[in-house]
Amino acid sequence: MSATPQPAPVAQKLILIVDDTPTNIGVISGALKDTYKTKIATNGEKALALASAEEKPDLILLDIVMPGMDGYEVCSRLKSDPATSEIPVIFLTGQTGAEDETRGFEVGAVDYVHKPFSPAVVRARVRSHILLREARAQLAEQLLALNNELEMARQIQLSILPHSIPALPGLEIAARFLPMTSVAGDFYDFIQVDDKHIGILIADVSGHGLPSALIASMLQVALKGQAHHASEPGKVLTGLNLALCGKFAQNFVTAAYIYMDLENHLLRYAGAGHPPVLHWRNSAGKTSQILENGLVLGMVEEAGYEALELTLEPRDRYVLYTDGVVEAANPARELYGTDQFMQFIDSNRVLDTGPFADALLAEIAKWTGQSAAQSQQDDITLLVIDYKNH
Repeated sequence: MSATPQPAPVAQKLILIVDDTPTNIGVISGALKDTYKTKIATNGEKALALASAEEKPDLILLDIVMPGMDGYEVCSRLKSDPATSEIPVIFLTGQTGAEDETRGFEVGAVDYVHKPFSPAVVRARVRSHILLREARAQLAEQLLALNNELEMARQIQLSILPHSIPALPGLEIAARFLPMTSVAGDFYDFIQVDDKHIGILIADVSGHGLPSALIASMLQVALKGQAHHASEPGKVLTGLNLALCGKFAQNFVTAAYIYMDLENHLLRYAGAGHPPVLHWRNSAGKTSQILENGLVLGMVEEAGYEALELTLEPRDRYVLYTDGVVEAANPARELYGTDQFMQFIDSNRVLDTGPFADALLAEIAKWTGQSAAQSQQDDITLLVIDYKNH
């Protein structure tokens, strides 16, 4: 019969005791010897050397009043060194004034043990802070694993977005995708039939983060299933709705789909609870809204969607976007809004699609007052389409 495998023994935690008084060292060592390994330092220089050794202590008990370098300076040096900054320090002191304790916390101590020492108190304080450190380390590992998973999710999401913008004679398209977090609920894609016909979808899943991103990834597969009737926006949205219904309960999807027939100079459009398409008309010299909305996707199987048909005119611009643009709020909590967006389009018509998209994002960042280091308030996706009629 084979022997039952025995679990590996748990390594004892190492406690560094720093004190220049033999009596104190004896009391503390005696209180800890049955549970922990201990090392002794009788001055600050030796304490720093032992703390920086290959086998670093798991916790330091540090006397404040010592000849030469006092405990405050030792603690400050420990906390300024990345190699030892995470080691918890408990001060040993006979000083009980609030000012003294405050100074200790300011230099990085986590607790105090007052003289004369109670062995039970010493053991309790050491045990508590060892457990706290282990908990912090575990949380740090979990956070690292979560961040790694989010980065993988981000890469996967980016892989399902178009890797390039379709190039059709007479059409210029720019796309911008800015997730609020590592992953987003926004999505866009194209169904290019040939060099004269293209379908363009933009969608926004309610909520943020990984759940919304997973639903957004479903849209790519669902849209490919609509390619055979790409010229009929109502059918495309109906097909997407049926593909999404019953797949989730807490979210919904807004979407806009346009089909551009460059051969016959036609645009067909249908929406599902999505912000209107903004249309800058060269002949009128101003921007207007195109809106034909049915119900949001993924909620009602019987939902139907109607399409509008418009004539494509030379030098017109169409802007599709998610609500992160118009709902961007400034410090006074005022929304950027559709009217201001339309004014921006009017004022910047001379810019090509790419520079226009970048200028708009800069305008939104300025409006919200957020620096590059701050996260934005919502996912933002932007498609700018110019019809040049070459």
